[in-house]
Amino acid sequence: ENTYLCQIYNLTLLCMEDYIVEPQSVQFLVQHGFDFNKQYSQGIPYHKGNDKGNENQSQSVRTFFLELIRAKKPLILHNGLIDLVFLYQCFYAHLPDNLGTFTADLSEMFPAGIYDTKYASEFETRFVASYLEYAYKKCKRENCKLKASSSQHLTVEFCNYPANMSHYIDYRHCSLEEESHNVGGGSNVPVCEKFSAYGWCPKGVKCPQSHNIDLIIDEDDKLWEEKRKKRKHKWKRRKNAEEPAKVFEQESSGKEMELAQNGEEGPPRKQSCYEPAAAMELAEITPNAESRPLKENSTDREPETGAACAAENEKETHSPPSQVGTHRAGFDAFMTGYIMAYVWMLKKGKNTDGAGPWLPDCHNKLYLSGKSVPLQIVKSLFSKSSKAHSQKMKLAWTS
Repeated sequence: ENTYLCQIYNLTLLCMEDYIVEPQSVQFLVQHGFDFNKQYSQGIPYHKGNDKGNENQSQSVRTFFLELIRAKKPLILHNGLIDLVFLYQCFYAHLPDNLGTFTADLSEMFPAGIYDTKYASEFETRFVASYLEYAYKKCKRENCKLKASSSQHLTVEFCNYPANMSHYIDYRHCSLEEESHNVGGGSNVPVCEKFSAYGWCPKGVKCPQSHNIDLIIDEDDKLWEEKRKKRKHKWKRRKNAEEPAKVFEQESSGKEMELAQNGEEGPPRKQSCYEPAAAMELAEITPNAESRPLKENSTDREPETGAACAAENEKETHSPPSQVGTHRAGFDAFMTGYIMAYVWMLKKGKNTDGAGPWLPDCHNKLYLSGKSVPLQIVKSLFSKSSKAHSQKMKLAWTS
């Protein structure tokens, strides 16, 4: 029941309208293997906004997106608010004028629900960091422990493609640990605190410190264990000592603060790096949305899939994330799907009939940077669906 067959599709698209390209975004994509020659020579054309003519009779990206809606399957993203805006505007219709209408449309487009694995990573599994590659490797590491102990664990299978399809398939090695971690070569280099907390570093590949996710997780696990032992020791001392009530109350208050800092009351944060005013994921910032390939049902801006999540008012922070990870649309989609499958396996337990939402506490909740509450994808009693959306729904179900 916890075995999945995984197939990943990358569609290279080309916007047929004028758009602005940021040099840093182009550099990021090139460094991660994106082929701009292929995009401009073979990219699948698309246009923004409402349909032009009888879209349902043409083989276009808009027709394909409509098929995804017809399938009535859950949509899984990572830090995916901007991705939803991108998908809606580029392949569906003009964006509504207000947020209430937008969320009302989305709730009808994806009745099986929308899930954000960044939200799940913070509020369900309570990882100390939740950028895509960290959450993925953390899940994979924990899953390997479950497998080693013969416990219920996640299994992913891939297709065996014939040799004549090799030209169309790009294999990316997804090991549990990076080579520098396996051989111990990365342990002599201190971890970059900025990258450790957010998954990005303004110095990028020029940073002299380590961006090795495995080393980062090792440090986090070690720190968590040390804090756990300290809390246990303090509790034993309190229990054995006859202290005045006032002193106990003061220590209790300090205990509550420590719990909050460790993520046990509220979303987990790396306090050494956390700055509320800059609580966005630049590692999840999508390079210019016009020049990136369509992700497969997942989004992180990193382009972590790239969920494009940078706040518009922080224009000075347009540095791309460090180019040490495997940033590809399809690979990001895989990581997003893996996180979702792993968290669902943990939460559903052994007694489930499969009915209802996968993760009720994460159902239709989108992560909002710097916020402790999500954006709810629901149709309010005070909101109406947009006219363009209503027309698309008729097209989807009457054709």
